[in-house]
Amino acid sequence: MLFDCLIIDDEKDIACGVCEYFNLFGVSSHCVHTADEALEFLINNSTKVILLDVNLGDESGFALCKTLREKLKVPILFISARTSNEDMLLGLGIGGDDYITKPFSLAVLLAKVKAVLSRYSTQANLSKCRLQFDESTGYITLDGIALELTNMEHRLLRYFLDNPNRIIEKDELFNKVWGDNFAGDGTLNVHIRRLREKIEADPTDPKFIKTIWGVGYEYREDRV
Repeated sequence: MLFDCLIIDDEKDIACGVCEYFNLFGVSSHCVHTADEALEFLINNSTKVILLDVNLGDESGFALCKTLREKLKVPILFISARTSNEDMLLGLGIGGDDYITKPFSLAVLLAKVKAVLSRYSTQANLSKCRLQFDESTGYITLDGIALELTNMEHRLLRYFLDNPNRIIEKDELFNKVWGDNFAGDGTLNVHIRRLREKIEADPTDPKFIKTIWGVGYEYREDRV
């Protein structure tokens, strides 16, 4: 079962109180009180964010964070009565995404978790699109890896990305990508073939760029 938030805190009153409050406001939550309970819970369940106490009785939340980081990429927010800079830096250094000190306001804690969940949801949706144009670098990436493209390949693929799921006639590509109508079918076919060799698992059976015979091409967004 998928939960929005897993709360790991040996102070049962606090853990159960946070869990009840979150569920009341639509953030599906579950709480456990030891490292072993957390690991056992995660065998058959998953979560989008973890609230992790630093002190878990005789166990260390820092140690549990290291273990979880080997298996999970979800955000981990430490909650603790320990307020030293050393503890905060340690928590963030071993994979924590935030460090929240006790006592805390339930409303503020909920707001923090909702903000993290919002980012998580956005990133998850973006990651579904296998081909992306990275505005910050100017690269086009496939599954997060930058493609090595010539200038014309980049311009052509960028045009496809900007115009997904519709038939694009050859004359439109000549006009919008090459900037004139003097490029011929042979030139276009070569660039399409080279693009397919770089982005398709099987260039002879393309999934991204489909040929619409006698008309042009269609770029189909591939969602995983």
